[in-house]
Amino acid sequence: MNSRKDQLKALDRLLTIMDELREQCPWDKKQTMQSLRHLTIEETYELGDAILDNNLNEVKKELGDVLLHIVFYSKIGSETKDFDIADVANSICDKLIDRHPHIYGDVKVENEEDVKRNWENLKLKEGKTSVLEGVPKSLPALVKASRIQDKVSGVGFDWEEPQQVFEKLKEELEELQHEVTEDNQDLIEAEFGDVLFSMINYARFLKVNPENALERTNKKFIKRFQYLEQKAKQQGKALADMTLTEMDVYWNEAKML
Repeated sequence: MNSRKDQLKALDRLLTIMDELREQCPWDKKQTMQSLRHLTIEETYELGDAILDNNLNEVKKELGDVLLHIVFYSKIGSETKDFDIADVANSICDKLIDRHPHIYGDVKVENEEDVKRNWENLKLKEGKTSVLEGVPKSLPALVKASRIQDKVSGVGFDWEEPQQVFEKLKEELEELQHEVTEDNQDLIEAEFGDVLFSMINYARFLKVNPENALERTNKKFIKRFQYLEQKAKQQGKALADMTLTEMDVYWNEAKML
């Protein structure tokens, strides 16, 4: 691994390159925070993919892309004299020190849950009116639900046992089935949302990341379906012309891979 001196040298190199690109490259000169926003979100998802795939070489590359965006935003901020990369780094350093009084102060904690509770309580003391203020509005709904539940749990609003959450999930499923029977589309959607919210909450008690779990299933399904497509092509058939029984043969083969 690189020494701290080499690490700082690499960051300085990146900052210098960013200065040069911003001054000399037509594309880089045109970029704004607004134009970079969607690209940053895309890069973050690509990093997430690499982490799920456990491809550490790709993780390294994608982290570089995300770091570039941080440096890019900081460069733009410096041009408007609002902030620069030092302000960004010092801001997060100050926050980490303030939010870890058990490390940098005299607060005592027993476990991870104590740390999370202190974190949320400190945020309220900083002037936030709700523990849910820190949940970005633009998060995908599944991720947002998970963050909401983490946040309220941090201040003690939570079930005590996993079985309680499972019973709540079964209750929500029964309510959904009732509305399906009644054929009320608006209420079906509402109850379906409750089921998903309860499933995500149950995942938290099982120490499962619901986003990761679903994405693993997505990847598994894609792999099996593409195997099915490949086998159909080898048989000179279109999927639309195959029976479900024929498809099941290849699907079951794919499950064995």
